[in-house]
Amino acid sequence: MASQKRLRELPITVIDSGKTVAEEAHDHQHDADGEGPRSLGRPAPAFLFVGDTAISEAEIAREMQFHRAMKPEQSRADAARALVVRELLQREIKRLGLESEIGESSGEAMEEACIRLLLEREVENRTPTIEDCQRYFEQNPERFHAPDRIKVRHILFGAAADDVNGRFSAREQAEKLIAELKTQPHLFTDFALRHSDCPSKTDGGELGWLERGQTTPEFDRQVFRLREGLAAFPVESRWGYHVVCIDALETGEKLAFNQVQNRISDYLELQVRQRELQQYLQGLQNRYEVRGLDAIEAEAA
Repeated sequence: MASQKRLRELPITVIDSGKTVAEEAHDHQHDADGEGPRSLGRPAPAFLFVGDTAISEAEIAREMQFHRAMKPEQSRADAARALVVRELLQREIKRLGLESEIGESSGEAMEEACIRLLLEREVENRTPTIEDCQRYFEQNPERFHAPDRIKVRHILFGAAADDVNGRFSAREQAEKLIAELKTQPHLFTDFALRHSDCPSKTDGGELGWLERGQTTPEFDRQVFRLREGLAAFPVESRWGYHVVCIDALETGEKLAFNQVQNRISDYLELQVRQRELQQYLQGLQNRYEVRGLDAIEAEAA
């Protein structure tokens, strides 16, 4: 990418001087930008603009700490987008003269108060009708039921996440125990008491009824895919390896419309507001020309 090349070509050179770094910096602190080796203090480059306002790479770098992502390009794109939105809103606040309308407000910064007032005025806040909610309920029946739940027993062979040998041994022990339990399932309670590293061993490994989200995520994802009975393989988690037996499965009952109407209304209201906000920001982007954002987002694609 062209912009990537420009970012890598930083104006850094070795200063060939007999003076100390502090003396050299002092002597040349007022040099013009075009004087080559003495230009280390020049402003950070800017490839992003909103109208005539430049958003520098330094500003984007500072903003990136609030936009964590798997790839630095994505973090940079998210940060750039956030700074563009902020600048668009600030320009519109200034155009409408909203600062003069904001009085003393406890605990609210002027910028936040102005943005709140601007969005309250300019972005429609539409409450969904009962008909809207009913239609969504009928079109998405799979979303509205009581939580599924399972009744679980387990035997834990504990091993720290960073203990490679320990985890290999734990898996091996779990596999041997599963092989024994396939022929002697009545021994599960006894084996739990003798072998499990979980406090539940005194209850025969009973974890009781579980709903999604009640255990660690990696354990949760796996056990809710199991069928009733003894799992044919050890279930891995951050704690080690588990021998798992599913004693019962219950599918959550379908909920009635009146049980979920408020939840649907809140969801649809949020969706509508987000859509209206996106349309409003697009209008501001057309009013105040934004340059460079497309290239930054393209690098993250």
